Amino acid sequence: MNQKKVIQTDAAPKAIGPYSQAVMAGNMFFASGQLGIDPATGKMVEGGAKEQARQALKNIRALLEAAGLSFNHIVQVQIFLADLADFAQVNEVYKTFLTEPYPARSTFQVAGLPLAAKVEIQTVAIK
Repeated sequence: MNQKKVIQTDAAPKAIGPYSQAVMAGNMFFASGQLGIDPATGKMVEGGAKEQARQALKNIRALLEAAGLSFNHIVQVQIFLADLADFAQVNEVYKTFLTEPYPARSTFQVAGLPLAAKVEIQTVAIK
């Protein structure tokens, strides 16, 4: 029953800890939380939550493509914000990557994110 396959691509940031960028388990795709890290530089993109959300979603797109998937396959999204006041800006960017019918989603304000990020986005998709 173990049909787990690690998804890895240089088009998304390398893992900064003991985890995989993404994993396929059967027909299910699970992406680790993505920050606004530019994979070319390994550094957080300049700007605020809007720019970090855009880069995080680009990183998710790269992982989806590495698995032969697209944003249309996403069924669930979790967004973690350092400040819930950034909610509207992140939604503005979010709607440029995901379209109706939108996946199920939760958004949380958290006490802190890795690398002092303002946004982290995690996704689940079905092939």
